[in-house]
Amino acid sequence: MLENFWFNVEYGMNHVLNINAYDHVLFLIALTVPYIFKDWKRVLILVSTFTLGHTLSLVLAAYDIVRIDGQLIEFLIPVTILVVALFNVLTAGKGAQKERIGVLFLSTLFFGLIHGLGFAREFHMLAGKTDNKFFLLIEFALGIEISQVIIVFTVLFLGFLAQTLFRLSKRDWIMVISAIVVGLVIPMILKSDFLA
Repeated sequence: MLENFWFNVEYGMNHVLNINAYDHVLFLIALTVPYIFKDWKRVLILVSTFTLGHTLSLVLAAYDIVRIDGQLIEFLIPVTILVVALFNVLTAGKGAQKERIGVLFLSTLFFGLIHGLGFAREFHMLAGKTDNKFFLLIEFALGIEISQVIIVFTVLFLGFLAQTLFRLSKRDWIMVISAIVVGLVIPMILKSDFLA
């Protein structure tokens, strides 16, 4: 039982930390980059909101409540990353992340739903005919949350280094990292089968 638990948690962690599917990491970078260490509670709540959306869509898919065209979802995932990165670029240095917190959390929840649907097919195969889909979902979500916390604190730490050691302004840090994310995500959108 414990062996299965760790397998599922590790599977969730690998889902996020998979170097070949870095869209999840890009989303987390774009979500976290506007913040500094003293904002860590807000960032963790945001990331947990994303996990909640991700897990909710897996629940809907695991119990065959929802079925959505995979090509559409594979197109929408990089679009969500682009939206967050562009929001950062347009609002860098303006403290927009401290305002309209309800909009930020609702959009993060919605983006979590989309990202979860992107993994739903693979999760469906993992769950198979198991009777314990609920526990599998919880264990998998725990793995996702652990890896997301690792990424978030890495981004916050790099931001701290960039802004203290290298004297990069917070605005420049947000602009540079968000621009890199935009540059990485646009080819993902253009290569989408949905646009073919």
